[in-house]
Amino acid sequence: MSNDNNKPDTDIDPAQLELAQQAASGDKLAREKVNQLIHPVINFQTGRFCKRFCKENRYKYVCTLSDSWSSPTKDAVFCEWGNASYAWMLDDLSNSKRLLQYSGKNGARLYDYIYYIANSLPFYERWKDWRFGRKVHVPTYIQELSPAAGKVFYAMRSGDQIPLIAQKIMQSIEFTEALCRQIIILLTQKKRLHLLDPPATVSLTQLDPDQDTHPSSGGQQTDVPVFDETPEFGEDKQQLATAWQTLSPAEQYVIEAMVMEEQDANDVLLALKKLNISIKDGVPASETNRQQLYYFRRKTLNKLADLMR
Repeated sequence: MSNDNNKPDTDIDPAQLELAQQAASGDKLAREKVNQLIHPVINFQTGRFCKRFCKENRYKYVCTLSDSWSSPTKDAVFCEWGNASYAWMLDDLSNSKRLLQYSGKNGARLYDYIYYIANSLPFYERWKDWRFGRKVHVPTYIQELSPAAGKVFYAMRSGDQIPLIAQKIMQSIEFTEALCRQIIILLTQKKRLHLLDPPATVSLTQLDPDQDTHPSSGGQQTDVPVFDETPEFGEDKQQLATAWQTLSPAEQYVIEAMVMEEQDANDVLLALKKLNISIKDGVPASETNRQQLYYFRRKTLNKLADLMR
């Protein structure tokens, strides 16, 4: 009897494999083809990622990704993050090491291979590491706690609430709470609790990050705006935080995804299906439609508004 495992994969496209190998070796024409191939993926992801963390930048700089996104003053300069993110993604997705790992198995095209990586959580985390200057990686002793410990560690650093973290790792709130408690205890014992401090935003335009930034020193100031909060605004934030805790995990997820991150409804529906989260009694997650999702979002926003009164 023949062993099927020894049979060559007839679904592999030799032309795709050759293109990846030639581009990895530095062939100029092959490199151009690869760049053109993955341009739509990078163009889409830069738009998604940048908008999530744009905040006040859209009112101070001219966006290089979308003409309709920013509304700055007439004398505003171009934002540095869009093009820089594009360059970072291009390097991450098409460097020689990445291309040489492409095997074309099961008929996967080079585009499919790149698309899968660009839509993975590790890719998103690597981009945030670069974007926010995060140099902290998950310690080995944390990783050994659970396969999900790494995701929980980064979520805690980002300030995510327990229900949202539980959704991300697809575990119960009880399990997530216990794992978070273990992480905190272990970091405290090793005097490394500061690793959970949220990452700071670093400007690409800063000339010398080690230079004193006091105005009298002549150092380059960071371009991230800082605003003093009024007491009224602080009270509103506290009230909103209290109201937010009363929402269910599903309600929190939909508002974060569709309102805060402005994700497309189809992407949110796909995520709900993968996580098996139903937003309507009697309707399975796999059968939820756009109309039901928009109604759920509107109902949740009205609920928040009532709680804020």
